[in-house]
Amino acid sequence: MSTNKERRRPRRIDPVDNLAILVPLKSFEKAKGRLRDGGVSGVADLARSLAEQVLAAGQPRCVFVASESRDVTDFARQRGAEVIESKATNLNEAVSNSYQVLSRRFNRIIIAHGDLREPLGLGQFEPLPGITIITDSHRSGTNILALPGGLDFTFSFGPDSANAHHHEARRLGVEVRMNFDSPWRFDVDEPEDLL
Repeated sequence: MSTNKERRRPRRIDPVDNLAILVPLKSFEKAKGRLRDGGVSGVADLARSLAEQVLAAGQPRCVFVASESRDVTDFARQRGAEVIESKATNLNEAVSNSYQVLSRRFNRIIIAHGDLREPLGLGQFEPLPGITIITDSHRSGTNILALPGGLDFTFSFGPDSANAHHHEARRLGVEVRMNFDSPWRFDVDEPEDLL
């Protein structure tokens, strides 16, 4: 007669359950240069408030912050996020390094910008298999990128990143979906985004 222990099979890990959210954040004192250039006051406080909302919205998932700034890493830890300290010189390098670290622990990674205006529901997001690109409201930037771990993926955040990420997914032969109408398409980069 077999025991319960003998009959028990290892639990299959569903890629959606085994998922982390990565929020790359630069120093709040340096963030949002276009807002500063546009004469917006209190930019550091605004960047901090937006990031706080994104981190809270990512729960109950495992939320990680990649940053080079001690103030940001302390801020993230105080809000329950784990920290991947970065020595990267730019966003794509920081994301790439963090993605490699997280790929050792998670089957899927969601990269979400810390300046989403309406991040609610991020922690419940269940991306379909393959790669999902949620564009910004201009349909050119990438506000959220959901992808399997372990890919040799080249990140291209910046101008026309949605198109670049779409091409990268195709290069790797991974199914890709573009979402242009998500509530997460609204971010805060320019002074008019505050209206």
